[in-house]
Amino acid sequence: MTTEFRHYTSFRVRFAEIDGQMVVFNSRYLEYADNVLTEFMRAVDVPVSGPQSFEMQVVEATVKYKRALRFDDEVEGWLRVERVGRSSVIFEIEFRIKRAGEASASVTLAYVHVDLATEKSQEIPAAVRAKFLGEP
Repeated sequence: MTTEFRHYTSFRVRFAEIDGQMVVFNSRYLEYADNVLTEFMRAVDVPVSGPQSFEMQVVEATVKYKRALRFDDEVEGWLRVERVGRSSVIFEIEFRIKRAGEASASVTLAYVHVDLATEKSQEIPAAVRAKFLGEP
């Protein structure tokens, strides 16, 4: 398990992502989290598409809102790997407004590695586990 944030991605809130209250619509936080996770997978060289892709399916998602993100905010998405089990991995993603320092929201995502043919969980390969944990 790691406790520090290992990956960072930045983005800007677009007009299409806000609701009638002029804040980011709640479902968008999961989309943002997915984008941060995809960039993390690229950064650690774990393919997310194609014949060699590492297949995983979300089994739980939790969003905690602390402070609203608004149109045109510059946002930092920070990711850490909370836990890697036999077939599962838990990621925590924290969103912060650039230069504000404090978290605006956090998303916890639990995934299970699956065999697409059988739709059954399978053990995370040692090489992928090492990449998730930042081991050489």
